[in-house]
Amino acid sequence: MNAIPSPRAQALPADDEIETLLRMGLRNRWHPLCPSHFVADRPVSLYRLGLKLVLWRDAGGTVCVQDDHCPHRGAPLSMGRHLGDRLACVYHGVEVGTDGRVLSVPGSPGCRLEGRQAVKTYPSRELKGAIFAYVGDALHPQPCAFEPPEQIASDEYDAFLCYAEWRTPYRYLIDNNLDPMHGTFLHRQSHSMAVGDVKASFRVRDTPHGFRFEKVTQRDVNFDWSEWCDTGALYARLEIPYPKSGGPGGNFGIIFMSTPISDTLCANFFWRNRRVQGWERDTWRFLYKNRLEARHWQVLEQDRTLLEAVEPDANQQECFYDHDVGVARVRRWMRELAAQQLQALHRAGAARPWQRGGEPGTAP
Repeated sequence: MNAIPSPRAQALPADDEIETLLRMGLRNRWHPLCPSHFVADRPVSLYRLGLKLVLWRDAGGTVCVQDDHCPHRGAPLSMGRHLGDRLACVYHGVEVGTDGRVLSVPGSPGCRLEGRQAVKTYPSRELKGAIFAYVGDALHPQPCAFEPPEQIASDEYDAFLCYAEWRTPYRYLIDNNLDPMHGTFLHRQSHSMAVGDVKASFRVRDTPHGFRFEKVTQRDVNFDWSEWCDTGALYARLEIPYPKSGGPGGNFGIIFMSTPISDTLCANFFWRNRRVQGWERDTWRFLYKNRLEARHWQVLEQDRTLLEAVEPDANQQECFYDHDVGVARVRRWMRELAAQQLQALHRAGAARPWQRGGEPGTAP
């Protein structure tokens, strides 16, 4: 007689499910979607996190993020007419409001579609030049708390957003930013990473919101540490020492986030920041726009050229050594979180993110 698997065993997600969720992007977190200037007076359609989304601004300029499908026949709402507080589908005129409610069906007034909240709408906000949306799963439709990093939320810092779409899996970008040693080699011609030892000992140190992977043998010399953080959004934080010619403000900081567009395309956000106020802020902004920004793009171009040349399955042929502990740690961290999210959905009988329908307690 075959043994009946326990409920706990039934709830364990399969490896291919975990990998599917990781490719799509973890749920129950806030994700940056695009720079704010992408969305002006017309609806914009974007693919992010396995979703087709429409982004638009209401008459007051507030951003709205919704599924880009009319509830009538599935036509793209992004092709519709902007009526201030609603979008009117160009196919049959169905009007959808900022909360996803169908406000009017001109072709059939009073039909059962009118008044229904039929278009999924995602909580959204703007922060330091980027539009964020909360993407939850079937068990977590309400947004979690989001504590942005102080480098892009505090008036003590000034930051410039650098946005780039790269043809590589988004997780390779995360690996890259949790790998301080690549700066010593790939970027050694950079104005800010030309010094430091090519050998280093590292340690992993837990933090209140994640962990830090840092060199034990040197500090404030090169790209000497990177921190992985989860404060309602997932991001990496790092600092690079600057020479005096780089102006006031101490170390040059980067807040990095990446959002998957597809399996081989990602949207990347780099907030380049320094702790400056008053005249120092003015000096930093002048130096950045007139001298430093071009150099920073050169460094990013080195990363882009390398990572776009790495094949999507190259991680199947890796052989790690001590300098890769940060990469191994962040991969394990993300995999464990994906497994936890899927296990909860399994236990509740709820739909996985790649499935339509399915509420808690119902079969997907």
